[in-house]
Amino acid sequence: MKAELGGDPFSGTVYVFRAKRTDRIKLIFWDGTGMCLVAKRLEDGEFRWPKMQDGVMHLTAAQFSALFEGLDWKRVHARDPARVPVTPG
Repeated sequence: MKAELGGDPFSGTVYVFRAKRTDRIKLIFWDGTGMCLVAKRLEDGEFRWPKMQDGVMHLTAAQFSALFEGLDWKRVHARDPARVPVTPG
């Protein structure tokens, strides 16, 4: 898998594969004791996928969570850092 996908499968990375049908995905990841394969099929709706570039995409944890729940992950954005008030003086 390392040669094909260009990453370390033992690093905690979750590899997500889409099926031809848009309501199904498969995930492969290392849980510390072995490789895990998870398959998910949505009862209603479809998984929203971005346009692929070079066959690989990188999602934040929040975007991945939204994708896995069947939500539109493109609507998930990182918060802007909080601005610290400055004391006049």
